[in-house]
Amino acid sequence: MADHDAERQRMVSVHIAGRGIRDRSVLEAMRTVPRERFVDTGMQEFAYEDSPLPIDAGQTISQPYIVALMIEAAGIGPGDRVLEVGAGSGYAAAVVSRIAGHVHAIERHASLVEAAQARFDALGYDNITLRVGDGSLGWPEFAPFDAILVAAGAPAPPQALRAQLAIGGRLVVPVGDSVLGERLRRITRIDDDRYQEDDLGGVSFVPLIGEQGWAEDGRRSASNHVPGRSRGHSLAQLVADAAEPLPYIDAPGFAEAFDRFADARVVLLGECSHGTSQFYRARAAITRRLVEHHGFNLLAIEADWPDVAVLNRHIRHQPPRTAAEPIFQRFPRWMWQNAEFASMIGWLRSHNQGRDAASQAGVYGLDLYNMHASIATVLAYLDQVDPDAAATARVRYGCLTPWQKDPATYGRAVLDDRYRTCEQEVVRQCRDLLARQVDYARAGADGERFLDAAQSARLVAAAERYYRIMYYGGADSWNLRDTHMFDTLCHLLEAHGAQSKAVVWAHNSHVGDARHTDMGTARGELNIGQLCHERFGDDACLVGFGTHGGTVAAAHDWDGAMEIMNVRPSHRHSLERLCHDNAPPRALLDMRESANPALHRALRAAHLERFIGVIYRPDTELQSHYSEVSPSRQFDAYAWFDETHAVAALPVQAEGWDRGVPDTYPFGV
Repeated sequence: MADHDAERQRMVSVHIAGRGIRDRSVLEAMRTVPRERFVDTGMQEFAYEDSPLPIDAGQTISQPYIVALMIEAAGIGPGDRVLEVGAGSGYAAAVVSRIAGHVHAIERHASLVEAAQARFDALGYDNITLRVGDGSLGWPEFAPFDAILVAAGAPAPPQALRAQLAIGGRLVVPVGDSVLGERLRRITRIDDDRYQEDDLGGVSFVPLIGEQGWAEDGRRSASNHVPGRSRGHSLAQLVADAAEPLPYIDAPGFAEAFDRFADARVVLLGECSHGTSQFYRARAAITRRLVEHHGFNLLAIEADWPDVAVLNRHIRHQPPRTAAEPIFQRFPRWMWQNAEFASMIGWLRSHNQGRDAASQAGVYGLDLYNMHASIATVLAYLDQVDPDAAATARVRYGCLTPWQKDPATYGRAVLDDRYRTCEQEVVRQCRDLLARQVDYARAGADGERFLDAAQSARLVAAAERYYRIMYYGGADSWNLRDTHMFDTLCHLLEAHGAQSKAVVWAHNSHVGDARHTDMGTARGELNIGQLCHERFGDDACLVGFGTHGGTVAAAHDWDGAMEIMNVRPSHRHSLERLCHDNAPPRALLDMRESANPALHRALRAAHLERFIGVIYRPDTELQSHYSEVSPSRQFDAYAWFDETHAVAALPVQAEGWDRGVPDTYPFGV
């Protein structure tokens, strides 16, 4: 049984106070109001995640941090008369009612009003008055209001709401394009005719439907308008001045710009998607240079340990291990089974030819022991015993990512009792799978084989905890995975001696320092980049990779078919759009304070950044794939490729593929 009281206290400490909310009355109110009472049945396990959640009538209950931010921005105090527009489930009104004198709340959906009123009655919150109506017109009978909160995005601040403010009153309202996102504005009434306006940052809300909001068909209502936007020039100029042009990736001098990071012990190279050719090719070029000219001897990748152990034997000219299963055969096959990565493996094999073992470069998998195979085992079992539970599992594996903010995802990921009854059998099957893999690794444990066996033994000890956490998802699963990958990296460096140096290939969500993204600030998640910065300091260099548009290889759902999808042009408030507007088509931004103090300071401010994993859903891109980051603290540098295209996925291996064919082993194509 969940301890909702403890979860609520943690939510306030981590997601609310931890992100800068200081108003004691707001913090105390959010510690008091039980959010689990304001979400639908089955959603309680998500009640204290800092995410919006779906409710009836196609609406959402707002993200807790945004609720707290809006209430604090409105400066609500004891005795205040407050109007809330878009009451929804009633949660925000309930929080405000613990501070203000009286709350008047308007909601256009009668079913939501009825449900919210029942919640207020059950909790004894008797200073809230609810009604069904057009919130864009306010509630003039009870005006003026000391504060007005609008929980829906408007094309412009409704004139009716401005007029209903008391002198000194504050209107907090999201304004802008309801499809691409809004800016949260605070409008303070100075006197009868004057208002002061403050921009509180980018947000995303459902649209405000009404006479002074949006029409039902998504068009702007006739009585409203969208004001023009202006973009600051100083940051754009800083980026334009700092962006160093890069030659074509295949040009001999492409990777020379990255020599500046060669003194680091660990260089982490990211990617904003798992299916983009330019990212693989660029990382390969950079890695080749670091290996050939700067003494790097370890390539550690975001892939399963046993699969990459096969590659490591291949590039070191060792015979293939008997009884080992084919590699990279499960979803997402194209992530490593692609021509770009195969070319890199071919280069490593050539580089190692004729070298003794001590001077060879090795390749290793950082990820939890055969994670994708384990997930496949879970899905295969659930497909047999309960297809509905299997569908839920696919959603959880594919969608509960650190950057996911789509409320519909949580609705699709709700567990039922049938799912829970499968847990013991699923965990047993996963452990059996792991045990078989460990048997392979223990054969002839000397040198590299001993490292393989030792790594396997570490995972045996943590297997049950990992598989149980993975089965249910959430921040614990992410943190266990990235801590494991970091520990594996440290074991590799230790095993190969004090002079060893590593290049890491992983997604931006693993490479960028999580402390400076809403992964860390809102969800309490850490990652390899953060742990490397904490352990190695300036001896770790974190390089993010980004793009504006093009194509990508991805799937719509976990375990789905790979598709070549068009990448939507980057969001206008994103880091990517900033680079698209001001940087060359291929560029390197060195964002370290020592390299460019002005750019570093400017890019400490929050920006949206796009994250595409093996799943891509263009139709919900803002909610599904964007996160808020502080770029110059997240990364040390940023490699920019304005237009990119999908990786060249290799064909599926046929049954009985020939391991003895040198031109195709170990990919078997």
